[in-house]
Amino acid sequence: MSFNALLARRAGIDTYQQPVVYLRSDCDVCKAEGFQSQAQVEVTSDGRHLLAVLHQVSGNWLRNDEIALSESAWNLMGASEGDELVVRHPPVLDSLTHLRSKLHGERLHYAALRALMDDVSRGRVPDIHLASFVTMCAGDGLDLEETVALTRAMVDVGERLDWGMSPVVDKHCIGGLPGNRTTLIVVPIVAACGVVMPKTSSRAITSAAGTADVMETLAPVDLDLAAMRRVVERECGCIVWGNAMRLSPADDMLIRVERPLSIDSEGLMVASILSKKAAMGSQRVLIDIPLGVLTKVRSPAAADRLSRGLVSVGAALGLQVQTVFTDGSQPVGRGVGPALEAMDVMAVLERRADAPQDLRDRALLLAGLILEMSGKAAPERGNLMAREVLDDGRALAKFIAICEAQGGLRVPPRAAHVRSVRAPVDGMVSAIDTRLVARTAKLAGAPRDPAAGASMHVRVSDRVKRDDPLYTLHAQSLGALQYALSFVHSQLPIVRIDAGVGMASVTAP
Repeated sequence: MSFNALLARRAGIDTYQQPVVYLRSDCDVCKAEGFQSQAQVEVTSDGRHLLAVLHQVSGNWLRNDEIALSESAWNLMGASEGDELVVRHPPVLDSLTHLRSKLHGERLHYAALRALMDDVSRGRVPDIHLASFVTMCAGDGLDLEETVALTRAMVDVGERLDWGMSPVVDKHCIGGLPGNRTTLIVVPIVAACGVVMPKTSSRAITSAAGTADVMETLAPVDLDLAAMRRVVERECGCIVWGNAMRLSPADDMLIRVERPLSIDSEGLMVASILSKKAAMGSQRVLIDIPLGVLTKVRSPAAADRLSRGLVSVGAALGLQVQTVFTDGSQPVGRGVGPALEAMDVMAVLERRADAPQDLRDRALLLAGLILEMSGKAAPERGNLMAREVLDDGRALAKFIAICEAQGGLRVPPRAAHVRSVRAPVDGMVSAIDTRLVARTAKLAGAPRDPAAGASMHVRVSDRVKRDDPLYTLHAQSLGALQYALSFVHSQLPIVRIDAGVGMASVTAP
């Protein structure tokens, strides 16, 4: 056993995507290497390599000759209990000099960004330096040329798919709008028309559901590249979880530190979106930009600026990008939460009379534009083609086929406990707070509990009577339900009701 080798132990601690290792502060390796808590260390064993953050412990649960690994570190290292792991200081990163150059006002060119993104994608760059990069890119920190260079660098350090056919289409929504689950309707419509649309999607990070979370209540989404390719070759489309593949891996690392900072960076947003699309082998991309006071894009001017950036950077990378501005003033559909949103999707695909019309209309709009972009439909005729494919059942058949190809169609679960929040007075719904809707759904358990969330019964401009249900909370436990209800009654109103002429507006919890 090497002098700086320790025996691997699984700590069973979830540190999300951050690899963390644990050593006793009085162990020989810690003292010999001069390790301090929060230092980055390099862990190796038989050709396997990991960079992780060190936490020191003094409790008796860890022996002096052991190193404990968090779940993220354990999985990345591929370790087994008792493996000998060598721990040492990591090599000095030359790419960090580029961060210092940016800090002093210099512009970043492709070579510098490529070196930096290569180290980022390999997990070599500590979070504190990633955070400094994200901060420097905030606001107008990246000009157009730098954004193009960053996007190219993020693509080049990962896998890039080539489908051997054209056109390959894709879509993306900027986000920030609960229930806007159009992807699960758009993909089968487009694929049913013979247009190739391989769709990778994300899980929720700060929202009540991501597209991958919703799809997972209906079919498996954790496919590798080979399995995804088989599905697409068979059905012309797929809806899978993007993190299962090494597509723009630097973007995944940046997002991990970017989200907690809550810093808006248009350049990073553009690079994040388009690097994933380029790596996926997409050629024509439609970007949905919901516009509203509580969405990510809050003004027409901001939407125009973002649109120009997406189109320009896309063109520089050889992508045809088109944007569309959509209404972001209220939730889409009824459900907010994985299973509830999946039920909305199935209602639309099955052409049920109670299907949410707004979700149907949005999906038809986006599918129609993609069909026109692909050349499958003539200009101004895409919506009609999409409507025909949905109404005659081809979209439903294609969705079922995609689910079966991905591992089998599932029935979304239902929550064990539900409770409706009712209108306190007669009146008209004047506003719905989309952020509070999403937060309440999360407090009820979404997306951790797939069946949890909220279902809306009203839309803006609806007239309601006293005691009419406004929305219903769904939870897997009574504790989660009570927790969400307590939040509802302690916050600003989720639904605002105008009680009539000459009367003050009344807020419903």
